[in-house]
Amino acid sequence: MLNKSNDEKNAATQIEQIISSIKNKDRETLKSLFSEKAINDTKDFDDNIDYLFSFIKGKIDSWNKSSGPTVFDSNDYGHVIKEVNSYFYITTDEQKYFFLLRDYPVDTDHSDNVGLYMVLVVRAEDENKIWDENNKIIYDRIIEDGKEKIVKLTHAGIYIPLK
Repeated sequence: MLNKSNDEKNAATQIEQIISSIKNKDRETLKSLFSEKAINDTKDFDDNIDYLFSFIKGKIDSWNKSSGPTVFDSNDYGHVIKEVNSYFYITTDEQKYFFLLRDYPVDTDHSDNVGLYMVLVVRAEDENKIWDENNKIIYDRIIEDGKEKIVKLTHAGIYIPLK
């Protein structure tokens, strides 16, 4: 079930479906890629789809993998969860964009969590800003038990932090 050999192929299929949805302004297909949990956890999901369509400027020319995917999985006495993070660049005739896809292809206890949970999009020149915990986009520094640590923040749905 936790076959990592298919993760890269599945991520490529997802980015192609996202690109097709953007090109065709196809809200329903794009929305269908997301888990029920992501849709329910997002305020104004449909408005975020519209904003994505307007955020991507120009005609999409190509896409390529940035790195990854990175895979986190757990199997706790048969309770299986798998998280796959994939990273892509999409290039239009006007701009280059960075996409981070957070997908949960397996969650044996919560079927409503299966599917994309987040698609983060920024202009490629802003990519480094999302990794900087001082910006509190993907990571944040917190104090826990008197010790400073970095934690991963979660955002549901389509997330365009640097508008």
